[in-house]
Amino acid sequence: MDVDKLVHLLTRFRKGEIDMPEALDTLRHLPFEDLGFAKVDHHRALRTGYPEVVFCQGKTYEQVEQIYRSLEKHNGNILMTRAEPALFGRLHAIDERLVYNEAGRTISLEMEPREKSGSVLVISAGTADIPVAEEAAVTASISGAKVERLYDCGVAGIHRLLAQNEKIRRARCIVAVAGMEGALPSVVGGLAPCPVIAVPTSVGYGSHLDGLAPLFTMLNSCAPNIVVVNIDNGFGAGFTAAMVNNGPAA
Repeated sequence: MDVDKLVHLLTRFRKGEIDMPEALDTLRHLPFEDLGFAKVDHHRALRTGYPEVVFCQGKTYEQVEQIYRSLEKHNGNILMTRAEPALFGRLHAIDERLVYNEAGRTISLEMEPREKSGSVLVISAGTADIPVAEEAAVTASISGAKVERLYDCGVAGIHRLLAQNEKIRRARCIVAVAGMEGALPSVVGGLAPCPVIAVPTSVGYGSHLDGLAPLFTMLNSCAPNIVVVNIDNGFGAGFTAAMVNNGPAA
């Protein structure tokens, strides 16, 4: 952050030269923090209502640690995705407040929790889809949604899904996670009176093509309330589900 610009802005506001909306608009465009290898956006929460999230995969532990230290100075809530246990061990040694979701591979800090409201339902077709489903669930929760999970409810035993019809009908938004042929979201879409975010996973046999088969199935669904995110993108699904659940920004 450019301190001189911030001091100048606040001085102008105190003198009445600019009003509150103009000051907030300026704050939305203040510079990011440049770490050399990363440019950390401390004002994303001000602009969008949600803080920046760290995608850990492909980064060194040292890089993630520096990014975390930078974010922690300005944010009470932090989410890091695709984090391996060894990375969590390193970060937990410097901050014991951090929480690790082993299945979803997320690290989170929630010191300023948003009030959980509404209803986001996360459904997985099979047990093997749980890691992607957990990433979605953790993301939606830290973003302010009340989250409920239904796991191993795929169409191969459709009675397991139909037995949860009451929960499906009262949800405000649903995340449906499936590998193999990816049929789950279409069935859920036919039961649910709300948006369904379909997530294809890379779980399946040969012609499943590492997630392409369920991706194409979901993109071609005849259920009109389905939208589709990329393969294994639990984070994108959970984040979007929370935004749908929380309603339009003020």
